[in-house]
Amino acid sequence: MYCQLIGGAISVEPRINDRIRVPEVRLVGPAGEQVGIVKIEDALRLALEADLDLVEVAPTSKPPVCKIMDFGKFKYEAALKDRESRRNQSHTVIKEMKLRPKIDSHDYETKKGHVTRFLLGGDKVKITIMFRGREQSRPELGIKLLGRLAEDVAEIGFVEAAPKQDGRNMLMVLAPLRKKSEGKKQENTPAPDAAPVSQETD
Repeated sequence: MYCQLIGGAISVEPRINDRIRVPEVRLVGPAGEQVGIVKIEDALRLALEADLDLVEVAPTSKPPVCKIMDFGKFKYEAALKDRESRRNQSHTVIKEMKLRPKIDSHDYETKKGHVTRFLLGGDKVKITIMFRGREQSRPELGIKLLGRLAEDVAEIGFVEAAPKQDGRNMLMVLAPLRKKSEGKKQENTPAPDAAPVSQETD
C-alpha cells in the first residue's frame, strides 16, 4: 500500500506494477484463477502480456497476494460502490417528545400520533417524561406511561433504550422497525396536526 495526498486528504491505494517491491508473489489471474507463487518478474510479464495491471490485494500475506486486473476499471467501480453505499446510508435523526406523567387522554393521543409519524418516517424518538414537585416521588407514573406508549406503537417501533431516570426527567428511546429509506414511503400517511419536534404538555 502507498499513500497519496489528494485535496489535503490522504488516500491509501494498493501498490501496482513496478511499485510492488518483493521477490515473489502469490498470483491470481484476471478471471480469479489461482496461478500460484511466482517471481515478481514473471507476474509483471503476465500482466503486461494481458494488457492489464498487477495489483497487490493482500500486502500482509506471505508472500503478498497480487491479482492481474484493469486497475483503472477497478478504481472506477469501487468509487461507484462507495457513492452508492453512502447514498443508501440512513442518516439517523433523533426526535424528541416531552410528556407530563399526568397527561390527559386527548393530549396523549396527539403525542402518540406525532411519535407514530416520526417512527414511520424512519426516525428515532426520545420520549421525555417531565416530573414536577411531588410528582418526582411517583416514578411509577412515568414507567406506566412509557410502557403504555411503547405497547401502543409496538407494530412500528421498539424500545431501543429502556426507561431511566435523568435528574427530574425519565427518558426512553424508541426506534423504528422499518429502515429510514422504507419509512420515507410512509411520509404521506395521514397523521394528527403537525407540531414542533420538542413539545411539553402540562
